[in-house]
Amino acid sequence: MDNVRPLPTYLVQRFHGWRATTYQDNKAWYRRLAELGQHPRAMVISCCDSRVHVTSIFGADEGEFFIHRNIAGLVPPYNPDGERHGTSATVEYAVNALGVAHIIVLGHSNCGGVKGCHDMCSGIAPELEEKTSFVGRWMDILRPGYDRVALLPPDQILTALEKQAVMVSLENLMTFPFVRDAVAADRLTLHGLWNNSGEGALENYDAAKDAFVPV
Repeated sequence: MDNVRPLPTYLVQRFHGWRATTYQDNKAWYRRLAELGQHPRAMVISCCDSRVHVTSIFGADEGEFFIHRNIAGLVPPYNPDGERHGTSATVEYAVNALGVAHIIVLGHSNCGGVKGCHDMCSGIAPELEEKTSFVGRWMDILRPGYDRVALLPPDQILTALEKQAVMVSLENLMTFPFVRDAVAADRLTLHGLWNNSGEGALENYDAAKDAFVPV
């Protein structure tokens, strides 16, 4: 493939630095993980945004989290139509093969995907309505959330919609029969979080209060 090029030099240098320090200091642990396989306690579904660094937020080591990232950290509804579904496949593997005890949906501030949904639904980004827009069709998942917050004051809508992305994903997770069964059997719990990356703050959805509250 003529269009594939060698890794950039700065990444090669970083790799060699990691191998000479972190890997060498923890070689036995890395080899143990490789030989025994992964046994993560939790799955985290988060946004692709480069500012969202799940392992740093929780101080996690290798092997702790099974992480799936996509635009806006969304989970689509259960739809066994025989087509390719990357997020649904990841959820299926986490629950049925890995037996994770927790699924954490992590939203965040200043989410570009959520803003795209807002702009599309409010009519100022018609290009996202095109059938050829992969982003637009993915953000259709969040349309029910937009409908819930559309009448809020303009300065509140985006943050509210970021939290709706978490809520819609949690609702859609419960449309998967194997998720629903695992939750009912007390083998799995679902959690919704929203991270304000600029402030270093984390909020957790409290079902009893039907609100996100500071952690």
